[in-house]
Amino acid sequence: MNWPGIIAHYRRHLPVDDNTQIVTLQEGDTPLIPVPRFVNAIGGRFQLHIKLEALNPTGSFKDRGMTMAVTAAKTRGAKILVCASTGNTSASAAAYAARAGLTAAVVLPHGKIAMGKLAQALIYGARIVPVDGNFDDALNVVRALGDQPGVEIVNSINPFRIEGQKTAAFEICDTLGRAPDRHYIPVGNAGNITAYWQGFKEYHAAGTIRTLPQIFGWQAAGAAPIVENRVIEHPETVATAIRIGNPASWRQAGAARDESGGVIGSVSDGEILRAYQLIAASEGIFVEPASAAALAGVIKTQEQGGIPADSLLTATLTGHGLKDPDTAISVSDQLIKPVPPTLSAVLQAIQG
Repeated sequence: MNWPGIIAHYRRHLPVDDNTQIVTLQEGDTPLIPVPRFVNAIGGRFQLHIKLEALNPTGSFKDRGMTMAVTAAKTRGAKILVCASTGNTSASAAAYAARAGLTAAVVLPHGKIAMGKLAQALIYGARIVPVDGNFDDALNVVRALGDQPGVEIVNSINPFRIEGQKTAAFEICDTLGRAPDRHYIPVGNAGNITAYWQGFKEYHAAGTIRTLPQIFGWQAAGAAPIVENRVIEHPETVATAIRIGNPASWRQAGAARDESGGVIGSVSDGEILRAYQLIAASEGIFVEPASAAALAGVIKTQEQGGIPADSLLTATLTGHGLKDPDTAISVSDQLIKPVPPTLSAVLQAIQG
């Protein structure tokens, strides 16, 4: 049977009814992939499975929340969808707006978005408005726009976004047949960590899983307001998707950490890029730098002796590496230059 998308599949767990006209690109059902070579490379004795959200329709986890947000917006008669974005939200909002026959408007921090994501929003037909400021400035403008008639905000401050995104936790448990011992996840605006914890709790309350995981969230060191317990006025990190200094779901992220007995920590750009390269080289999985923050967190806790042997871990990898090709090229140490079209020249180049 063809996968119908997360709303149809998890209908009984979502705020919809039989009359809801679903807007979907058949998002969800992303693979949960074991990565033993990565674990071996960092000296681990645990199991790690990654939830590869890069295989959603627009290449990131945002599609899970967007199908719910846009479905609800269309039901309520909205004509324009607005969002602030560092990239992935804009791509997803624009795609689902096109699917629904609505207009998308995206407010972006000027010069702070990866080109792959900007290209997506443009080709889907969104109206792009760069502002001289950071993501938090853009979100402030979007909050004001949300008061206009016929306008719906589709950032994660929209509760329907969280409802859709929680389905990834359901899928993890459905695949494993249980909850993981720990779940690792990047933290930017903090909607996703909020959603996963909600999903795990709902499955537990329903009796689908017997235990709850600890939630380990990871911010970039240059954009770590939850870790530092202060707003970061000028957040900076190579991981553009989590370059956020005042998360909209800050309180909920703290609750996920505290209720689960987990951690929200920070990793440096160097640690992020190390994990980014290692998961690609060891397992053939190419993700954007923000995704690698979760894996950098795995490495950090392993190096600090904090992961019990034989434990079962999962990690969310939020977006595809092709969204930010410039970073991939910049971290490569391979010098690409032409050689003569002869067997000897090509063999010499291959052998280094």
